[in-house]
Amino acid sequence: MRIGLQVPSFTWPGGTSKIPSTLAQIASTADAAGFHSLWVMDHFFQISMVGPPEQEMLEGYATLSYLAGLTKNVKLGTMVTGVVYRYPGILVKTATTLDVLSGGRAYLGIGAAWNEQESRGLGVPFPPLGARFEMLEEALQIARQMWSPNDGPYRGKHYQLERTLCSPRPLSRPHPPILVAGGGEKKTLRMVAQYADACNLYGTPEVIKAKLAILKRHCETLGRDYASIEKTTLGLAELGPAKMTAKDVIAQCEALASLGVDHAIFHLPDVHEIKPLETFGREIIPAVADL
Repeated sequence: MRIGLQVPSFTWPGGTSKIPSTLAQIASTADAAGFHSLWVMDHFFQISMVGPPEQEMLEGYATLSYLAGLTKNVKLGTMVTGVVYRYPGILVKTATTLDVLSGGRAYLGIGAAWNEQESRGLGVPFPPLGARFEMLEEALQIARQMWSPNDGPYRGKHYQLERTLCSPRPLSRPHPPILVAGGGEKKTLRMVAQYADACNLYGTPEVIKAKLAILKRHCETLGRDYASIEKTTLGLAELGPAKMTAKDVIAQCEALASLGVDHAIFHLPDVHEIKPLETFGREIIPAVADL
C-alpha cells in the first residue's frame, strides 16, 4: 500500500511569515520519509470542516509548484480542483506544467465543486449541481484530448476549444494520472470508470466497500478494467497520547487494503510538529508497504 499526505491547513505557529519555512520542512520530511504523494486542497477560503473561512489558505497550484522545487520523489496533486475554478484547457496546461517541472510527478485531481461560499465570495460562477457535473464530464474529455495526439477542436455544451494544443507534453506516461474525487454512485463513479485513472473515497470501511462495488459495476458496464483504476482514500491520522498509535494506523491501512485500496492518504492535524511524519516514515510506511 502507498501512503499519501494531505495538507489542508496552513494555520501554524509563527503566522504567515513562517508558512514558507514550515511548509518546506513538512515537504522535505515527507519526501525523505517515503510518502508516495503530497496533496493540498484547491480552495480559496478555508473549509468549514477544518476551520473558519478567515484562516490562511494558499492557492493550490502555486503551492504545488513551490513543493515541486523542494522535493524529489513524492507525487503532487490537488485534492481536488473544483471544475468551476479554472477553464479546463488552462487547468490541463497548469497540471502539465507542474508535471514537466517536477520531473513527471503530477496528478490531475478534479471534482464537481461544492463550496458555494468561496465561489460567490470571489466572483466565480457557481451553476447548479447538474450543470457542474456536465462541466466535469466535459473537462475530463478535454484533459484526455489535450493529452492525446489530437489537438483539434473540442465542442461541448459548456466549453468550446478551437485547438486543444498542449506543448510541452507531460513527462508522465501516458499522461499525469487523472483522479476524480467523490462517491456519487450514478455520475461520479461512472465518470471514474469512463475517464479517470484514480478515484478518491472518504468514509467508513463499509462505505468504501459499497462504493468500490458500485465502481466495479460501472467498469463492467463500460468494459473498463477495474484493476487499472487506482483506489485512493482520504482519512485522518492524529498520532499522540490518548489519540492514535502507529499500530492503529497500520490496522486501518490493513482494513483498507483488504477492500482493495491501493493508496491511503492522510491528514495529520499536527503535521507542522514534524514528529508525526517521522513516525510514519519509521513505523507505518515500511509496515504497510507489502499490503
